[in-house]
Amino acid sequence: MKRRTALVAAALVAAIAPAFAADWPSKPITMVVPFPAGGSTDAVARLIAQGLGQKLGQTVVVDNRAGAAGNLGTDVVARAQPDGYTIVLSTSGPLANNKFLYKQMPFDPLKDLTPIVAVGEIPMGFAVNPNVKVNSLKEFLDEARAKPGKLSIGNPGNGTIGHLTAELIKVQSKVHALSVPYKGDSPAIVDALSGTVDAVCLPITALVPQIQSGKLKGLAVTSRQRFPGLPNLPTALEQGVNAEATVWLAIAGPKGLPAPVVERLNKDINAILATPEAKAKLAQFGATTMGGSPQQLAHLMATDSEKWKKVIEYAHVTLD
Repeated sequence: MKRRTALVAAALVAAIAPAFAADWPSKPITMVVPFPAGGSTDAVARLIAQGLGQKLGQTVVVDNRAGAAGNLGTDVVARAQPDGYTIVLSTSGPLANNKFLYKQMPFDPLKDLTPIVAVGEIPMGFAVNPNVKVNSLKEFLDEARAKPGKLSIGNPGNGTIGHLTAELIKVQSKVHALSVPYKGDSPAIVDALSGTVDAVCLPITALVPQIQSGKLKGLAVTSRQRFPGLPNLPTALEQGVNAEATVWLAIAGPKGLPAPVVERLNKDINAILATPEAKAKLAQFGATTMGGSPQQLAHLMATDSEKWKKVIEYAHVTLD
């Protein structure tokens, strides 16, 4: 599997357009955001667009193309000319796992996009109602194993990363617990507070106030390292549960984007992400900056695709 994902990652960054305009960029660049204006992805995109415009000497226009869980806007870029004037700031949904959730997927991110750079990531958090008499994720899973199908885990919606993370935890631990989808983080939290569901698996930022106040009991965070906002909350990995899961943001272009364009965008965006302003903006949404090479993003896209494909098939999750 490692060799296969490495080959996929290499292929993702090897596609180079046959010609490259030496005066690039000579006109404004469009950064498509496949989500509505005003959200966290849009805010991060506008920060990067401003900094990128200053470095390139050209305006970078943010174009919001919301719809189909990010697929619509990302597809606009997958179909664009690979001339360096159309890129996308998308998330792990369209870039990794949506193709296994939708039967009619308009593009394949591993074949139709050129990875440029990872931007940031937000881990999931796992918390329970205080009346659930467990003090760790391991204890919760032991309880679920002893009472198959009796414990319930709320999530922010069918096919969301919160839902898939809960399914990943269940698959890895070989337990059966009831998954309860909601329309967003807030209704799931309300039912966890009331005890209607025993636990919730949501982006950690949605859970910070409830865990800090003691209204919910935090059991785990699904990042590799502990979440800075909750330093006392152990990771799932620390507790012996092999469940690393984050929703991440990344910038990509159409297939065949010229190597000089990829290299310049990667260099400049990495420089922007290293600034205190960018780190603070991502931290505002509970995200940590990532950065790195195009090859690292290609590897992330390939390995996350492999991971979520297995979980989605095992749990029979579908969105159409």
